[in-house]
Amino acid sequence: MANVRRILFPLYQFGNPQLRIFRPTFNMTLVRPGKEQPPDTVQFRIPLEMTKFDVKNYLEKIYSVPVAAVRTRIQFGTNKKKNHLNQRVKRPDYKVAYVQLAQQQTFQFPDIFPEKEKQHEEGSAEEMQEKFMEDERQRQKPDPRRGGVTEWFGL
Repeated sequence: MANVRRILFPLYQFGNPQLRIFRPTFNMTLVRPGKEQPPDTVQFRIPLEMTKFDVKNYLEKIYSVPVAAVRTRIQFGTNKKKNHLNQRVKRPDYKVAYVQLAQQQTFQFPDIFPEKEKQHEEGSAEEMQEKFMEDERQRQKPDPRRGGVTEWFGL
C-alpha cells in the first residue's frame, strides 16, 4: 500500500450562508521610526514571510487604509557577546515595511505621555522635593575655574 496522506477538511454543515471568519496569519507591528520620515509614510515590523502585496492587502482589506506604495527591507539581527560562556548570541532577523499612504493622508504618532506643567502648592511635599533636586543639581555642577578637572582630583 502506498503511504497516502489524508487532508481533513471541516465537516459540511447545512445552512446558507456558511458563517466563517478568516483571520490573518500574519501580525504587523507599528514602529516609531528612528529617522525622520515623510508625514505620509508609516513604518511597520513584519514577519520575513510577508510580501509587499500581503502588506498592501492586509491594510486595505482589514483596516480600509488606502495604500499608495510599499517598500520593504530585511534587518539582520545583531551579533553581540551576551553569554557567560563568551559565546555570540544572534538576535533574530526581521523585515521592515515602509507604507506610503494614498490621497494626501498623513500619520502622526499620538503623544501618549504629554509633559504636564508642574504647578505645586506652596509648602507641599512635591514642591520641597523639586527644590531639593534643583539644589542638588546646582551643587553637583562642576566648577568652571577647574578647567573640567573633577573635584576629587584636587590637591
